[in-house]
Amino acid sequence: MAEMDTSSGGGHKKGPGVKKSKKLSTRVDLTPMVDLGFLLITFFIFTTTMSQPTAMKLNLPKDVDKPDEQNKLKESAALTVMPSGNNMVFYYEGLDPSKIQVSSFSKNAIRDVILDKKRRTDPKDFMVIIKPTKDATYKNTVNILDEMKIDDVRRYALVDITPDEYKFVSATEGGAGK
Repeated sequence: MAEMDTSSGGGHKKGPGVKKSKKLSTRVDLTPMVDLGFLLITFFIFTTTMSQPTAMKLNLPKDVDKPDEQNKLKESAALTVMPSGNNMVFYYEGLDPSKIQVSSFSKNAIRDVILDKKRRTDPKDFMVIIKPTKDATYKNTVNILDEMKIDDVRRYALVDITPDEYKFVSATEGGAGK
């Protein structure tokens, strides 16, 4: 507590004609200030923990000048996934797009395909190539990226679809009743 004495400590005369001065004491209670300080500290600690970034961590390959130093991909370890319109997913194993198969975004359809390929492949070589088609929705592309996290796929790439692959997908979609 802080107290303040306002009496003048000088030599006043005492006697019948001199008025007695009042002693005014000002007392400042700092308890509410301490409470406010703790409330502010609590508020700032709470808001800083809520403002953590929720972005997905991406591991990018090294930027190299020589093509020989780039990461190599085994054809047997590759799985290409192409999200498309109408909640359809096209995929093929290896690097040959003529072997396209169709799946859906149902509960475990594409997850089973990814996990099956992952089981049959050496984990350090396994790679998923994601190629959204022109008809793919943003939601389906993000769902495929979420599957990479859920299925613990460490190596994946988001790549543009080639015109030949898009022709295969369009032909397959047309045959599938689009």
